[in-house]
Amino acid sequence: MTAPLRHTDIHSAGAGITLLMAVAAGLAVANVYYAQPLIDAIGADLGLDEAVLGFVMMSTQVGYGLGLICVAPLGDLFDRRQLISAMSAGLCLALSVVFVAGHPAVFLIGMASVGVLAVVAQVIVAHAASLAAPDQRGRIVGTVTSGIVVGILLARTVSGSLSDLFGWRSVYAASAMAELGAAILLLRLLPTQSSRQVGVTYAALIRHFWKLFAEVPILRTRGILAFFIFFAVTTLLTPLVLPLTAPPFSYSHTVVGLFGFAGVAGAMGAVSAGRLADRGYAQLVSGVALGIMVLSWGSAVLLPQSIWFLVIAVIAMDYGLQAVHVTNQSLIYRVRSDAQSSLAAAYMIFYAAGSGAGSVSSTIAYATGGWEAVCILGAVVSSAGWVFWAWTRTDTSAPSQ
Repeated sequence: MTAPLRHTDIHSAGAGITLLMAVAAGLAVANVYYAQPLIDAIGADLGLDEAVLGFVMMSTQVGYGLGLICVAPLGDLFDRRQLISAMSAGLCLALSVVFVAGHPAVFLIGMASVGVLAVVAQVIVAHAASLAAPDQRGRIVGTVTSGIVVGILLARTVSGSLSDLFGWRSVYAASAMAELGAAILLLRLLPTQSSRQVGVTYAALIRHFWKLFAEVPILRTRGILAFFIFFAVTTLLTPLVLPLTAPPFSYSHTVVGLFGFAGVAGAMGAVSAGRLADRGYAQLVSGVALGIMVLSWGSAVLLPQSIWFLVIAVIAMDYGLQAVHVTNQSLIYRVRSDAQSSLAAAYMIFYAAGSGAGSVSSTIAYATGGWEAVCILGAVVSSAGWVFWAWTRTDTSAPSQ
């Protein structure tokens, strides 16, 4: 086996390796979100009612949650480079199932499988964190996480455009080919660092995984914040296609997908969050970003008056998401260097729970009360996140908390 790398080896390998990891992580997690601007087309093709369209997204989030519990911790048991490559190849196969699915049950099983294997993104983040020097960890994690957020946001743009040109199934065919290429590149180029825990069984690893919630207080605190921010963002983005494709807008999926660029602008504005966390400003970044997310709903609710209010809301919402998300991970990865993959997985369970809850509740809110009901739901969730931060901020001021 290749000898373990020193922490500085991620730098000596060049910035290209960090970029590769960011792109690969972004490609993987984008698969969870391709369906967001397509749920109306998928529903029409597979015969799904509007009120249950949220389950298209929820099936992937449920799979993602299962993958975080059962698969991602394997990064602490096996060579991460080989595990990352194998999971990317498996993701290619799961995407192929979605591409050919002709029955709702097969489609949902395929989507759930995509979710399970898309957790490779978190294994990549953990690998990047383990390769980085302690004083550079926030920056490296921030870079790779930025790739994930950009992948999430551009997923809507890519899927909307491909769907209008070739149908919604083409999105998953193209993604399957991209994942196959990623699997090959990662196996050939990704640095290796041994993460195997000698004498540890899979059962013991899973037991240890659940113990992290009790043993690492900052995991609980920052995980709950992740639940709120991803609940809020998914509440905004999941039902977005419904008012935008209906009168008076009547936009195509390509145009709806372009809102991903607005989200990228917001996320890129928050790339300094990791550096600020490294300098001790994690709480300030968190409070300001959460406040921006609350205020964004005041703009989103004005969508019927002008589309530009929605653009502002998307930029603000994704800025807040990225800033809090990067800060959360920077703080969490300062503890328990022996369990980086398990920590990443445990933290992202809150993300999966929040995203799944937002997907279902927002589509139900839209079906019962329209866009205004969606915005009320989102404002309540975002406000709850800010209140929780304010209540717990003194408990998370130290890396060990």
